[in-house]
Amino acid sequence: MEGDGIADWFRDLNDSARQTLVARLSEEERQDFRWNWNLWARQEQLPPSGDWHIWLICAGRGFGKTRAGAEWVRSVAWQNSGARIALIGASLAEVRAVMVEGESGILAISPPHRRPQFEPSLRQLRWENGARATLYSAADPESLRGPQHSHAWCDEIGKWDNASDRAIRTWDNLLMGLRLGERPRALATTTPRAVPLIQRLMRGETQGHVAVSRGSMFQNGSHLPPQFIIEMNRQFGGTALGRQELNGELLTEVDGALWTRSLIETCRETGVPGAMTRIVIGVDPPASAHGDACGIVVAGLAEAGHGVVLADCSVEKPSPEKWARAVANAAEIWSADRVVAEANQGGAMVGSVLRAANIALPIKLVHASKGKIARAEPVAALYETSRVRHAEAFAKLEDEMCGLMAGGTYEGPGRSPDRADALVWALSELMLGRRNIPRVHTDL
Repeated sequence: MEGDGIADWFRDLNDSARQTLVARLSEEERQDFRWNWNLWARQEQLPPSGDWHIWLICAGRGFGKTRAGAEWVRSVAWQNSGARIALIGASLAEVRAVMVEGESGILAISPPHRRPQFEPSLRQLRWENGARATLYSAADPESLRGPQHSHAWCDEIGKWDNASDRAIRTWDNLLMGLRLGERPRALATTTPRAVPLIQRLMRGETQGHVAVSRGSMFQNGSHLPPQFIIEMNRQFGGTALGRQELNGELLTEVDGALWTRSLIETCRETGVPGAMTRIVIGVDPPASAHGDACGIVVAGLAEAGHGVVLADCSVEKPSPEKWARAVANAAEIWSADRVVAEANQGGAMVGSVLRAANIALPIKLVHASKGKIARAEPVAALYETSRVRHAEAFAKLEDEMCGLMAGGTYEGPGRSPDRADALVWALSELMLGRRNIPRVHTDL
């Protein structure tokens, strides 16, 4: 057996057989085995066959996308002394920290005698055979206008900032300069998100010029801490976000939904939220202890004037004491200015239960005169005008948001969008209340 045949045979061996085989090798042979990616990689981490121009690895977190990208760059550099490779990430800091210097980055996966020299001031990696790689930020599309490349590795394209079409312009400028050598090629690695660039590349698969590799976190389970897998399943198992982030599925949008996943992704906070001028907790109490969840969502008003969803503290099928305590705890942790709770189901009893948990809670009871969908529509409009950000991914909350339909129905998980309703109460209080409506006063 030679070449790929040896690699396939070795990958098919169980761990015990592999260890026995490696133990029989000399020290030099063991070193060669250690750095031979074709022997250790899973098939879906290796470049596909065929005359592709773009290779897209669209897979869940923990799949091994970064390792696959770094190994591909290493292979390209050593097979082509004239390679000019573009390394592009969401920011220069991420390119350096993940793609170059990370645990699965280019420097870490390169054997010591073939490790490239990294020159941070020049934003370059140089291999001793003459191949070079240059670091770029997707936040600066113009930096790719002009430079020519033979290859490119673009990491986490799903999180590239697409404000003012930056992500698309970065990609287009890259492709226009990808013209060196006989077979220019680009690799894009990403967790699937319903953003325009990924959707465009997926369409390219059907046209034949994009090769797509898919996979989930669980395919790489033997290389991940067991507790990590347990925790990911606990938090995201059974959610649409879990299907996306862990299983690597590109979720399709539901026609007529007030919120789409692509809209929510554009509203994701990229850094740590700054100071808040006001913090409100929205509460949608359950009708009974054996019914739905109690929606508890924390939102703040940033100094710049936009709203920020800070936390989802909702609790499933709680007793009145349990959900009231959860609200009180959230109010204490976030130093909330006000708790806005729907009182349609329990009336004054809702306020009594909350005050029993903490008599000092600043409570405002609200009575819904409109249905959940009608209340949610003006809040959804805030997202469409980029006036709301999410401080992190809120899997269950976002699943419910994407299940609220403009036609007045709910097609999300569970019987009722309790978390989404709590979000609507919080953001309505922060951004749609009377105090936020400009008025013209006329003296008579």
